[in-house]
Amino acid sequence: MTQDVNDAAAFAAATGASPHAIADLERYRSYLAEWNEKMNLVGPATLDVFWSRHAWDSAQILPLAPDALTWADLGTGAGLPGIVLAIMGKDRPGFHVHLVDSLTKRCRFLNEVVTGLQLPATVHNSRAEDLSLTVDIVTARACAPLSRLLGYAQPYFKRGAQALFLKGQEVASELEDAARTWDFEADVAPSLSDARGRIVRVRRLGRGRKS
Repeated sequence: MTQDVNDAAAFAAATGASPHAIADLERYRSYLAEWNEKMNLVGPATLDVFWSRHAWDSAQILPLAPDALTWADLGTGAGLPGIVLAIMGKDRPGFHVHLVDSLTKRCRFLNEVVTGLQLPATVHNSRAEDLSLTVDIVTARACAPLSRLLGYAQPYFKRGAQALFLKGQEVASELEDAARTWDFEADVAPSLSDARGRIVRVRRLGRGRKS
């Protein structure tokens, strides 16, 4: 069942976010609005529904891995969900988010946000599959179809990670397609922010199969 989170107060009620986290999220929204005039980070109309479309959509995955301290957000783009996760975990000892994106100009934006908000995050201007990072959870939103995303995530699984991927209504066909190429164990949970959305938890990823 989805939960309406249309403003800062509703977000705080849904997540337990501190006033400091709410202030950081407001500043993050300001960064998005400012930089969106120079480059395409998010759909302009989505800034009007920032709390539901971006903040709540991202933060909802945290309770699914309550003990996870290290995260890698692959193809993070505007920093979703990674920046939101870093804001929410800012006061947790040992919490850290790796923001991975191959586009240099997006990384400039991400570095400005991370520095400005003093977030526990590192920006990597790199292809996800080229990094050697050990993390608890690998995540992604609107990055690639699942079959390709598993290829990006495979090096992280080899180092013990699991995955939480934010997906849309085509998740069933993406899982079917990925199963033709990959040997993996996954389950699907409904999104709390969008009735059409799904969260795919991948617990195990084996070697790729030949079609």
